[in-house]
Amino acid sequence: MKVIEETLDAKLCTYDLNLISDPEKILFMDIETTGFAARSSVLYLIGCVVCEGGNLKLIQYFAEKPEDEEKVLSVFLDLCKKKKVLIHYNGNNFDLPYLKHKCISYGYDQPFDAMEGVDIYKRVMPYKQVLRVDNLKQKTMERFLDIEREDIYNGGELINVYREYVADAVRLEKQAGLGGFEETAMLKKEADDKLSLLLLHNADDMRGMLSLISLLAYADIFLLPNKITRISAKKVTEPTGNVHLFLLMRLRLTNALPKPLVVMKKGIRLAVEETELTLDIPITEGELKYFYGNYKEYYYLPEEDTALHKSVASFVSPDHRIQATAQNCYTRKEGQFLPEFDLLFEPIFRQSYDRPQLYFELTDELKHSPETLHQYAIHVCDFMFHNTTNRS
Repeated sequence: MKVIEETLDAKLCTYDLNLISDPEKILFMDIETTGFAARSSVLYLIGCVVCEGGNLKLIQYFAEKPEDEEKVLSVFLDLCKKKKVLIHYNGNNFDLPYLKHKCISYGYDQPFDAMEGVDIYKRVMPYKQVLRVDNLKQKTMERFLDIEREDIYNGGELINVYREYVADAVRLEKQAGLGGFEETAMLKKEADDKLSLLLLHNADDMRGMLSLISLLAYADIFLLPNKITRISAKKVTEPTGNVHLFLLMRLRLTNALPKPLVVMKKGIRLAVEETELTLDIPITEGELKYFYGNYKEYYYLPEEDTALHKSVASFVSPDHRIQATAQNCYTRKEGQFLPEFDLLFEPIFRQSYDRPQLYFELTDELKHSPETLHQYAIHVCDFMFHNTTNRS
C-alpha cells in the first residue's frame, strides 16, 4: 500500500468550515473502485482531505495490488475515528454503501453512521433548476463554478488503467530477477505513468470537492441568519407611460454565493452578487377580492357586487339577492397588495375565483415591521429557488 500526502492551497475552500464543525474534526472523502458492486470489485484508492493547523492536507491511500484493499480500508477507518464530520459528493448513493459492505466483508465496525454526514450533492439538489445545469455530476458542477482540472478521465475509464498498473507491477517483480536495466526502467516508467493518472483523477476530485462545498451557501440562505439592509418602493415607467410599483428589499447573507445569480418569475426579480441579495417584487394596486369559504351560507347582491352572510342579507329584499356561488362569494378591497405563494399572511385576496395567485394587503403596519418583511423575503426566496421552472 502507498500513502501519498500533499499540502493543498487553502484558497481552494472559500466556505467557512467553522459553520459546519471544528475544521480539525472534518474529513473530506472520495473512493475509487474497479466496479459498482462491492462484493465483486476492488477498493483501490481512498482520497481524503483533512485540516491540520490551518492547512489543508490531501492524503491518498492506494492499493498497489488488490490484496492491499483491506489495509487501505483499515487505515482509512482509523482516520475516521479521529473525525466527527464526513463530507463527500453523492457518497450517500455509492461511497458509503460500498464502504459499509467492505467493512462487513472484513469484519470491521463501520463508523459512518456515528459521524455527521454532509453530502454536497444532496444539499445542492433542490437548486438544480435555478442553477440551470443539465445534471449534478461533480464535473458538471465544477464547470459551473469554472473550476479547471488536469484529469480528463472518469472513474470507469480508469478501471483498466488500474488493472494494467497491477499487471505492470507483476512484470516488474519478475523482471527484477532477470536483470536488464533498460527494460526494467521502461516498465517502471509505464507503471508510474499509470499511477499518476489514477492519483490525479482522485486528487482532482478532492480539490474539486473543496471548491464545491461553497454550494452550501444556497441552502444557507434559509438555514443561517441574514439581515434586511434596505426596504423601499421603486417606480418603473414603461415607454408606453405605464407605471409599475415594486417593493425593493436587500438582504445581507452570511455566506457569499459562489457565483452571481439572477432569477425571474411572476414579475419578481431575485439577484445575488456575493453577499447581497436583492428582491424586486411587484406591488398590485387597486381592487382585489376576498372569497368566503362556505358560499352556501351567503347571498350575492348583484347591485352591490358583494356577498353577505345570510344572517345579515336576510333583511335584503329577495329581488336584490341571489344564492351565492363559489365564483361570486366575495367582498372587494381597495389597496396595495403583495403576492404570496403559500398561506403566509391572512386575509388572502385574489383577482378572481379562477386565478389562483394569492395576495395579502401591504398595510402601514406591515411596512413598519422589519421582522414581518424579513419573513416575507425568505418566503419569496423559497418560492424563487425551490418552485420555479422559468429562470434566467
